[in-house]
Amino acid sequence: MSNASASNPGNWLQSLGFPASDPVPAPSSPLRFEDGGQYRIEIPSTEGPRSLQAVIEEGRKRDVPLHRVSQGSGIMLMTDEEIIEMLAIGREAGIEVNLFIGPRATFDVGAQVFSPAGKALGLSARGADQLRFALEDLQRGVELGLKSVLVSDLGVLQVIGKMKQTGDLPADLIVKTSVMMAPANPVSAKILEDLGATTINIPSDLTIPQIAAIRMAIAAPIDFYVEAPDNIGGFIRYFEIPELIRVAAPVYLKFGLRNSPDIYPSGTHIEGTVLALSRERVRRASLAMQTIARSCPDAVMSPLRKPVQA
Repeated sequence: MSNASASNPGNWLQSLGFPASDPVPAPSSPLRFEDGGQYRIEIPSTEGPRSLQAVIEEGRKRDVPLHRVSQGSGIMLMTDEEIIEMLAIGREAGIEVNLFIGPRATFDVGAQVFSPAGKALGLSARGADQLRFALEDLQRGVELGLKSVLVSDLGVLQVIGKMKQTGDLPADLIVKTSVMMAPANPVSAKILEDLGATTINIPSDLTIPQIAAIRMAIAAPIDFYVEAPDNIGGFIRYFEIPELIRVAAPVYLKFGLRNSPDIYPSGTHIEGTVLALSRERVRRASLAMQTIARSCPDAVMSPLRKPVQA
């Protein structure tokens, strides 16, 4: 690289394979899911078997296609029987079940993560013990048949990536990164992909050009909250769905809920609330499908998986 190039940060970024600016107008993504689809539907905060059943029932009622559900309370707060049942329900419905690895900083005794400046710690694993606990959580889930996990710590992500390479974890294990460690620029997103992330949640407040810049840097599917819970901003971006699909493909469209309680950690003590929220998230997804039908009917959705009978 010449001295002139070295003195120009834009040239330097380009020499490393990253965009030097957010592209305006944002280019269409040429990437697709392996099945040719541009987008899939994900229902987050599906906290157990009963919640998953509610999501499936509501999806059938509203004719909403479902590709993935994700959970936030953690593998550690589910019994073996609940995990086995939830995975069986997912297989029978042809839906990917993604469970969160625990513990995380917000479950620990430290208080910095709850302070205004400490929120940047996200849901990191604190110390070597928590790192080991997270891997024990992962190991239990995989042994019970789990094929898709949600990660919120860089160290845990790197170890999982290495374990997949050595054969200590299944090579086809899906590793999804949490919105609580969401990368806000192309280089940060690429770091997560290089560490082993196979599907990456990006911040829900990024502009379309900023999303396009991240897409230019990574091949992994992008996870995106079309409607974000209040604790990550409360954004409602249904009218932007056509552009999100065009620019971010392959993309998982996720549906959180504005004006709803934080249910983590979940349990039977708030099951009624959890089930109601699950059903409403599917209703929100039905709004998205109507937006797609009106505004970008040619957008290609991934085919639904064939159910697997037990």
